[in-house]
Amino acid sequence: MSETTSSPELQIATPETLLSRLRDLKINFEEYTHPAVFTVEEAKELRGELPGEHCKSLFLKAKGGALFLVVCLEWRRMDMKQLADLLPSRRLSFGQPDLLLEKLGVTPGSVTPFGVINDLGPEDDRVTVVLDKKMMEAEMVNYHPLVNTATIGLSPSDLNRFLVDCDHVPLILDLDPATQK
Repeated sequence: MSETTSSPELQIATPETLLSRLRDLKINFEEYTHPAVFTVEEAKELRGELPGEHCKSLFLKAKGGALFLVVCLEWRRMDMKQLADLLPSRRLSFGQPDLLLEKLGVTPGSVTPFGVINDLGPEDDRVTVVLDKKMMEAEMVNYHPLVNTATIGLSPSDLNRFLVDCDHVPLILDLDPATQK
């Protein structure tokens, strides 16, 4: 398999590219392959005893155009109005699949913080990564490696190191005020 998918405008990182980058950064990780999953419920059914906290990523667009990738513990049900107030931002909605592919190089069901490897635009046009403070307190966290047929487990500090290496210093926020009760 090639390292990137080619098009005239864009080079999209593949899972192999991502794993190579993690190895170059000397980031320890565990990789697990599984059938494709598209929802948290499907992932719960398939993962068995996979160690660590399981997470989800929400690709959001604010009124006005700002883009956010909110990465949180899988059990959180976010209240979009409260989350918009917390960021602070104006009204939030889910980003369209074509915008998700353009910015992070992934499709719905594969949204992951690792997608920032593909967000190479000017700094003022990049996706803002927001990480759940409780998630960052875990020993190990799990995310898709750009595809939903695998999961990667690593430490939160190594996730942060990867994001910073990709020029995406994340906001680490207490998401409790934006979680539906």
